[in-house]
Amino acid sequence: MIIKRSKKSQNRPDDTSLKEHKRDPVDIQKKEKDYFINDIRPGSFKEYVGQKDLKKILDIVIKAAKLRNEPIDHLLLYGPPGLGKTTISLILASEMGVDCKITSAPSLEKPKDIIGLLVKLKPGDVLFLDEIHRLNHLAEELLYLAMEDYRLDITIGKGQSTKISSISLPKFTLIGATTKIGNVSFPLRDRFGLVQRLKYYEYHELILIIKRSAIVLQTSITHEGAIEIAIRSRGTPRIANRLLRRIRDYIQVKRMNLITKDLAIEALDLYKIDSKGLNWTDHLILETMIFQFNGGPVGLEAIAASTGEDIKTIEQVYEPYLLQIGYVNRTPRGRVVTEAAYKYIETIKKG
Repeated sequence: MIIKRSKKSQNRPDDTSLKEHKRDPVDIQKKEKDYFINDIRPGSFKEYVGQKDLKKILDIVIKAAKLRNEPIDHLLLYGPPGLGKTTISLILASEMGVDCKITSAPSLEKPKDIIGLLVKLKPGDVLFLDEIHRLNHLAEELLYLAMEDYRLDITIGKGQSTKISSISLPKFTLIGATTKIGNVSFPLRDRFGLVQRLKYYEYHELILIIKRSAIVLQTSITHEGAIEIAIRSRGTPRIANRLLRRIRDYIQVKRMNLITKDLAIEALDLYKIDSKGLNWTDHLILETMIFQFNGGPVGLEAIAASTGEDIKTIEQVYEPYLLQIGYVNRTPRGRVVTEAAYKYIETIKKG
């Protein structure tokens, strides 16, 4: 499920949309301890909240692979950071009863790095490769043969004494993860049997995640407190859990034992996270575009120079959410602030 771009979803959720999920302010540990596992990362798809359509697809994939006694097909997951790509990979490996090896493309600088990983795999193992769009050319070419024929061809020696040695690999599953699907080369993307997108989470899904994490962190929270965190989490579980930890710090220092709505607001205001989930840097970017560049169009380089932020940080961390909530648009001439963003900044300045 995804946060829709309607005006209603861009603001706080209305009472009707949350009423069906409402529970009394409770000691969450007592009511839900039998349902949630004792770990922030869920250990199975039954415990994994959100990504309903993707879970249905993966359920079929796992059952079919087990019937054939084969590894699941290679899988490419893409979408914004913090939505659960690593967690899904760990669950897939657990469901298949195999190990999951985790690494990232930037760490595979030389061919021997990826060769070392591949030759250590056991039959059926899952290899999770994060930021696969940053894989270097030589490592990518080695993966082609490994993914298709489960073997490696290694060149030994130089000049006239050059020989090619072929190494057989056990059948394995490669799970690639990327925030930039367009930057994954076509030959590599074409070798994945499944290409699936992770979507932003709905408010009620984030509420369940927050309550579950509160149990793990041994922190009590009211339903209203969970809502307040959810609406400021940018549709992202990683951010929701991060905010929950910071609020836990706040109430412990204040010698409180329950996260209420008012305490959540106090803590999040302290950390400069507003009611739309925007922080100080988001405000700076929008104000720079409005007051220095008359709302745009303006290039990322100019925004980065004026704000002191790195271009990639703006493009990968801040811009996606500003685009998603309709505060910034991309045009052929550069980024443009929308009317909604003007009203938002005006409201902040007044108040």
